[in-house]
Amino acid sequence: MEVILVIIIVILLLIIGFLAYLLIQYNKQRVLFEQEKHLFDSKLRYLKLESLESKLDPHLFKNILNSIQSHAYQTYYALDKMAGVLDYILYDSQRKLVSLEEEHKFAMRLIDINKIKLNPLFRLDIRSNIPEEELLYHEDLVAPLICVELIENAFKHADIASADAFISILFKIKKGTFDLVVTNKKSNKKPLSKERGGYGLKALSQRLKLIYGPCYKLEKLEDDQVYSMHLKINLNEFKSKMHTLR
Repeated sequence: MEVILVIIIVILLLIIGFLAYLLIQYNKQRVLFEQEKHLFDSKLRYLKLESLESKLDPHLFKNILNSIQSHAYQTYYALDKMAGVLDYILYDSQRKLVSLEEEHKFAMRLIDINKIKLNPLFRLDIRSNIPEEELLYHEDLVAPLICVELIENAFKHADIASADAFISILFKIKKGTFDLVVTNKKSNKKPLSKERGGYGLKALSQRLKLIYGPCYKLEKLEDDQVYSMHLKINLNEFKSKMHTLR
């Protein structure tokens, strides 16, 4: 009996030991399962976030592309205009006289380049009262680059930041006379340097005097708010003078 009892106790101990082993293994498996479940949940959240980002990124990318495209178009536009300006300066400006049509187109390219730096709300008024059938418009009667100084000065010294800022440029031919009137609201900011101030206008006046003599007028109108330059060239009178000299 004692032998049988010992065997039974041993068997019970083995069973208890085995059950304890199974319990330990179960706990280990449960811990691993919970760890894997946590990892799976983390991956699932990451995948959901990644999926959301994949939906957002194309829109962000598209916005960036649109921005780049806009700047690229402005750059291309400016370079295209600049190419025309450079051609005129390098080649046509070497001629003694060009047609008013050529000078007018050059001036418009110059204005288009300067427009890029302006706020879209800035008031820029460009008017060209020049009949296409006007013969004087197509004849070589204009000194090249005579419009540059007046137009560049307007963009340089205009009060661009002011709410009521403006630049007005008028090209006109009437009764054989060409008029260029450039007006701008003056800036309240003091210029950084006055060492070279007015040199361009003096050079332009000297050049006009040498070429046109009494056939031109260059007038300045100025008050506290507005600055205006008016160039007037009597093309008919200058044309007659050229024929007389020949």
